[in-house]
Amino acid sequence: MRKKLNITEGIFPMPVLLVATYNADGSVNVMNAAWGTMQERDRVALNLSRSHKTVENILARGAFTVSVADAAHVVQADYFGVVSGNQEPRKLEKSGLTAQRAETVDAPVLTQLPLCLECRFVEYQDGPYGMGVIGQVVNVTADQRVMDGDRVDISLVDAIAFDPYTHGYYRVSQRVGEAFRDGLALK
Repeated sequence: MRKKLNITEGIFPMPVLLVATYNADGSVNVMNAAWGTMQERDRVALNLSRSHKTVENILARGAFTVSVADAAHVVQADYFGVVSGNQEPRKLEKSGLTAQRAETVDAPVLTQLPLCLECRFVEYQDGPYGMGVIGQVVNVTADQRVMDGDRVDISLVDAIAFDPYTHGYYRVSQRVGEAFRDGLALK
């Protein structure tokens, strides 16, 4: 038997993505964006309204970074989601995290987070079926601590996901199968 649920804002689980930009004065702004995904291999889509300081900064600078939030920084990730850059210009300093300039775009990289996509702004979409920022991923960097040789080890990233049904954060760290291989057993 199945139980009917209320419609909520997403599909479980949703990635916890920290989007970083520079403000007009050069200070760093960061927001938590759970509504984000890869649109193509080199395109990221973030469902963000124009009211966000982050969107204003992206439109002005033409760049942003997207970092994957990890369990070690769940408090900071949540803080970036509950405090607006429109009201608090010193979000990064208050979080205790630090940033450095990205290698390829005019945007900051959060140095403590394990994985970062550097993005050039492509377009802002605003229509009846959603709105958001589309960016071209031009560089991806990972902290050495999450690497296994030349590959990222997702269990070491210890990424977190957002549960829109209970408003909880969960670890995404255990491999349970082999994509494009396990299903072949049923062929």
